[in-house]
Amino acid sequence: MEVRNCKSCGRLYNYIGGTYRLCPECMRKLEDKFQEVKEYIEENPRSDMRQISEECDVGTKQIEQWIREERLTFSEESPIGIACEVCGRSIKTGRFCDKCKESMANKLGSMYGSAVGIGNPDEERAKRQKARMRFLDK
Repeated sequence: MEVRNCKSCGRLYNYIGGTYRLCPECMRKLEDKFQEVKEYIEENPRSDMRQISEECDVGTKQIEQWIREERLTFSEESPIGIACEVCGRSIKTGRFCDKCKESMANKLGSMYGSAVGIGNPDEERAKRQKARMRFLDK
């Protein structure tokens, strides 16, 4: 295990891993804040990012991080939206819009389609025969 200083309070703690570099106590406080923000959004679905930040005493960057992690999701009538990391279109949760997700999935699928072993079995057998190690007889 690795010993680190908490990013928030500065105390030493055993770092186990993860995106947050916080001690267990600060992590618990952050999780409590998340629950507070989540309840506030459920009670006030039309509030904007600034209102949520002020009412719950949480930074807008932290709210955006929870949105990118898909821990917070907003309805279509909500004024809150963050930019897709690829095209910049306004989205309500996650990192990418539906169009960019679909495009990435198609590109990934086409990469697997062109992989070795997908083609004609006879051609694959011929390639394996050519690639075999040969020995000279004495």
